[in-house]
Amino acid sequence: MDRYKKKDMLQTVDTLLKANDAIVRTRTSNPQGAAEALVQCQESAIALGTYIDTLDERFAPLVHTLEDYCENIYQMSENLPDENLCRKYAKKIQKQLTGLRNGIKYDLPDDKKEIVFLPYKASMWDSLESVWKAADGDPECDAYVIPIPYFDKNPDGSFREEHYEGDLYPKNVPITRYDEYDLEARHPDVIYIHNPYDECNHVTSVHPYFYSKNLRNYTDKLVYIPYFILGEIEPDNQKAVDGMKHFCFTPGTIYAHQVVVQSENMRQIYINEYLKAAKEMGLPGEHVDRKFLEKKFLGTGSPKVDKVLNTKKEDLEIPAEWLKVIEKPDGSWKKIIFYNTSVSALLKHSEKMLRKMESVFGIFKENQDEVALLWRPHPLIQATIESMRPELWAAYKEIRDRYIKEGWGIYDDTADMDRAVTMSSAYYGDGSSSVVQLYKKTGQPIMIQNVECL
Repeated sequence: MDRYKKKDMLQTVDTLLKANDAIVRTRTSNPQGAAEALVQCQESAIALGTYIDTLDERFAPLVHTLEDYCENIYQMSENLPDENLCRKYAKKIQKQLTGLRNGIKYDLPDDKKEIVFLPYKASMWDSLESVWKAADGDPECDAYVIPIPYFDKNPDGSFREEHYEGDLYPKNVPITRYDEYDLEARHPDVIYIHNPYDECNHVTSVHPYFYSKNLRNYTDKLVYIPYFILGEIEPDNQKAVDGMKHFCFTPGTIYAHQVVVQSENMRQIYINEYLKAAKEMGLPGEHVDRKFLEKKFLGTGSPKVDKVLNTKKEDLEIPAEWLKVIEKPDGSWKKIIFYNTSVSALLKHSEKMLRKMESVFGIFKENQDEVALLWRPHPLIQATIESMRPELWAAYKEIRDRYIKEGWGIYDDTADMDRAVTMSSAYYGDGSSSVVQLYKKTGQPIMIQNVECL
């Protein structure tokens, strides 16, 4: 059964009114066309009436009006050659449809806003969570969280393994499967995404159906919120801007109706760099209209910061295996160091980065009685190495597996990064990671590792 929004119902009635006039005008010049139009009108009325019948019983009079309308449509079809009878039924139909339109407009409640969230990796859910909480708590909104599948890529860009992480989200987040929600048919008011790359990522790709250029067709408002946080930059520091400007012009920023970034400075950078890139690409219209871009890009902040600041240590669920590493014999906790290894550092330093990791693990292993190491590698490291540095995979895997097997430290590959941030005492690791910017919000110490020092 079709699902109608209020605006859809009104549009259907308007279409029926126009068809009524057209049938009277063409009944003799195109009798077959008029007869077919009457059949289509009846089918539309039946579908609309069937839907209204599922609503509150106080709207039954609208259903009765549609039933009477269908009867008049039938009588009109039987009397098309008779001009007087045809016009008689046409007047009745016009009166019925006008009353139906007023009843829908004034008696039916306004639609709830339907908002859809399309995360792909559960570990990046924090970039949308606070927005979802606001929508979920709004009685005027129906919010749906629909994790979407994604693929690892081979070095030649072809798809490899498919992943779906719908079972990894927090227990308080109701999940709808992507194959149980028809975006095209339901046409939600707003869709939120956090992956802007479409086919342009060398390591992973969401399913092509969920590319931003396609999603734009299925909603009134496509909103992109980055899954990362960048170091703050002054808009006039062009040298620093050049190091991140590739984030400003992606399929997500191009096709989204709105882009929400972490600060006002970052907003100005996105606008400036988008404008430059759009002009270089020869894009027309709104893409090179600064006034339009000023409305498209918002600098209202990142939900990732909301998540970290609102996560309390006493509310965390700590796995028993982790507690064995964290707790001292007297029950007190050791200092916990959040050790972060990023994709970019591994790609840049290759084997040298692997030697650095081994050195770090050796030092923390020696001091495990006083300090607990929580190693949380970037969730896309395996997919990245296999796609872009396949020769490194065996050595990296050997280091990882040995660390896990020895069990003196914590290996965190869960979807909940904020737990690691909240429970740790300090950050140690790569400086290029967006986790550094997030960790700054906690006020805890941050130490950047130097790959050259072993």
